[in-house]
Amino acid sequence: MSQPTSRASDSSNAQGGDSPGPDQTPYPDQTPYDVFIIGGGINGVGIARDAVGRGYTVALAEINDLASGTSSCSTKLIHGGLRYLEHYEFRLVREALMERETLWAMAPHIIWPLRFVLPHHKDTRPAWLIRIGLFLYDHIGGRKKLPGTTTLDLANDPAGLPLKPHFRKAFEYSDCWVNDARLVVLNARDAADRGAQIDTATKVVLIRRAGQLWQIGLEDRLTGKSRQVEARCLVNAAGPWVDHILKDALGRKDTHNVRLVQGSHIVIKRKFDDPRAYFFQNNDGRIFFAIPYERDFTLIGTTDRDYQGDPKNVTISDEETDYLINAAAEYFSEPVQRSDIVWTYSGVRPLYDDGASKAQEATRDYVLKSEGKPEEPKLINIFGGKITTYRRLAESMLEKIEDAIGSKGKPWTEGATLPGGGFDALAFDSELMRFEAEFPFLQPDHAWRLFRLYGTRARTIVKDATSIADLGENFGSDLTESEVRYLMREEWARTAQDVLWRRTKRGLVIQDEADIARLDNFMAEQLPAFLTV
Repeated sequence: MSQPTSRASDSSNAQGGDSPGPDQTPYPDQTPYDVFIIGGGINGVGIARDAVGRGYTVALAEINDLASGTSSCSTKLIHGGLRYLEHYEFRLVREALMERETLWAMAPHIIWPLRFVLPHHKDTRPAWLIRIGLFLYDHIGGRKKLPGTTTLDLANDPAGLPLKPHFRKAFEYSDCWVNDARLVVLNARDAADRGAQIDTATKVVLIRRAGQLWQIGLEDRLTGKSRQVEARCLVNAAGPWVDHILKDALGRKDTHNVRLVQGSHIVIKRKFDDPRAYFFQNNDGRIFFAIPYERDFTLIGTTDRDYQGDPKNVTISDEETDYLINAAAEYFSEPVQRSDIVWTYSGVRPLYDDGASKAQEATRDYVLKSEGKPEEPKLINIFGGKITTYRRLAESMLEKIEDAIGSKGKPWTEGATLPGGGFDALAFDSELMRFEAEFPFLQPDHAWRLFRLYGTRARTIVKDATSIADLGENFGSDLTESEVRYLMREEWARTAQDVLWRRTKRGLVIQDEADIARLDNFMAEQLPAFLTV
């Protein structure tokens, strides 16, 4: 397999963005932007989308690929965070619960409901405590379409089949699943469609105040060219590297705002046929999930431990692998073996350092801090946060931007769909059937995959094709030239890894090195056409 491990390398001490494609306008270098954002993870692109939609001029720079770090290494859930109730994070949980149906409606192709089965383990939390937590979960978040909690008899329910027989009772509740990397790129695409400049593979090499403006030096990592832009407000959304921006670019050598916490996952061959996911409690008080993944696999995670190294080098440890295997063995009647593992990925969460004694007790809430004297341009830093609340974080950030440079528009993202998501949240199946009827030459699995990734924009990939041959060269499985060109043109994909492991997850099934080499060579040949001279 080409990519056995995914590493979090979202942003280093200088973020950046890729040269714009032919469908984008190059930087107007002589005109100051209202807002310049460092970081192409979910928070950065969410802020860019919200800000440009209110009328601000916006540029975003990402040093690598969109969602190349923390934002593609989550457990891929839109959830309230049931366990956060134990730490009395009621505001965070309520806000997250309220976002579930908002985000589902925004992007029903990449977000959908998922039922979770929580087997009662007599050696962990008592049943009465779980019932209280689930009662709060059902009632404090404005749930309308998601079904509520039920109690299961595992002796008679199919959810009990893969579990050890002594698990007799379980609770079933609702959250949502999200394709996290696609959530990032669709926010970026929508921001760009509304006028924002989104660049990847560009490094921020200089940040300095000049009067009432920021001067930002940029280096294109693909062409080697340098340029400078100016902005009235600077947003530091560099994720695990947020302190590096302050230290290296601004000289704040004693800065310490975030606690880096590693979360690792394993992906195994499909462990169970039930469409529901499992929420498991471990004997050490921690929790982990086993989730149906990409149809043929099961995702198990996550771990929670402090991380001291460079975030770009994070990989799963043998200790973490053993932890997840042994934890799963407590529940599944058929143990997980190392030989079952087909992929692992690790990410570093930049949690706000609230002084908690354990990594799993550190707050998942976000903190926004504005810096700058009254006569100086403002720098606004983001510490912490979680993918579920990214849209609300963006709204909070826009309040600080308004304080810094004035108001230009009202909140608008609630109720606005993302690219490809312009259909009713409950109508995915009927929309898919319509797509299949339009292009009957597509195999059902291929049509499903395209519509799940791109929604209504899948038609832009298939266009006027009348046969599979019309989609061009095949790079393995059902990945075609037409899809790759779309990803390069519309979604900033620049390498085979971008396509296989962030845009599509086809890396799980395309394992022939010759296919991967053909894809890389094809993209390298096409790349100049997508770069501004």
